[in-house]
Amino acid sequence: MPVPPVYLDYNATAPVRPEVIARMQEIWAAPMNPSSVHAAGREAKKHLENARKSIADSISAWPNEIMFTASGTEANITALRGIAGKRLLVSAIEHSSVLKARTDAQMIAVDDKGTIDVAALDALLKDGTPALVSVMLANNETGVIQPVREVAEICKKHGALLHCDAVQGLGKMPVDFGVLGVDMMTLSAHKCGGPLGAAALIARRDLAVAPLLTGGGQELGRRAGTENLAAIVGFAAGVELSADRAHILQIRHWLAFIESEAEAIGGVVFGKSAPRLPNTTCVAMPGVSNEVQLMDFDLKGYAVSAGSACSSGRIEGSHVLNAMGVEKSLVASAIRISAGWATTQRDITTFTEIWRATSQRLKKN
Repeated sequence: MPVPPVYLDYNATAPVRPEVIARMQEIWAAPMNPSSVHAAGREAKKHLENARKSIADSISAWPNEIMFTASGTEANITALRGIAGKRLLVSAIEHSSVLKARTDAQMIAVDDKGTIDVAALDALLKDGTPALVSVMLANNETGVIQPVREVAEICKKHGALLHCDAVQGLGKMPVDFGVLGVDMMTLSAHKCGGPLGAAALIARRDLAVAPLLTGGGQELGRRAGTENLAAIVGFAAGVELSADRAHILQIRHWLAFIESEAEAIGGVVFGKSAPRLPNTTCVAMPGVSNEVQLMDFDLKGYAVSAGSACSSGRIEGSHVLNAMGVEKSLVASAIRISAGWATTQRDITTFTEIWRATSQRLKKN
């Protein structure tokens, strides 16, 4: 099934790159289980470890710090449930897989730009209680980039561990495990042009993380189950191909057209004054619900979203915008436009024209 004529929902999932599909087909062509000891198994193991090393090199990690999982959600839950005896602090704008990983999580506030309140975090950690902190690299709805390096310094000062969900940053901004100074980090293939079904938890070599799935000895005993080899090879290919960010940086200039058009007619661009991912804009069309907007755009062949894709197809009020203190009527009229590797300037230009026409028409009704 082809993607819509204009696909602008890359933060939900990016179309798989043709080069990735080609590499995956090579794996699908033969029976390959990396745990088998025969020649085919050894060949599969070689592909697995080559992919692991390729991803490790791209983020300045050691290969044995990478554990492959089936999704970013699995990696997040493994990280947050796999460290025992520590209270959990998470930012109020995290992905639902982090917010719901543990029922005892404490929220860290964000400001009206959607940036974590580092002073609030510092205060929460001052009592010295052993803690695990989770702060995302970039928000999936607003694109606002978080000060993870500063957060890491605060955590280190208080002896806390830090996990970073970097899923949305991969391929859109530099992602360096060592430079960020985090203890654990989550990545996912399908956000950067790789396939669904492959993700990774990167954890410091000296950090023991209890496995979520037990049984077999795969992934050095950290995650049982035969690895999805084709998806993992595709994951590595997607990471390699997204290393050149020239196109994604150009998209920021194109999205400025949508943002200026929105503001010209009274719309609001969320997080505009904060550092943001170059591919993402979250904008409100006052007086028109996001549900009506999405249906209207969809009928015209434009795929955008109202926020996170992990809501079983429901359109709900954004917890991210609520945490930023955004007025409820604006929350209800906010949509997210996110572009990527196959987006053209014409895609953005035509969507801007449709956005303008839709706003004018629907506000009259």
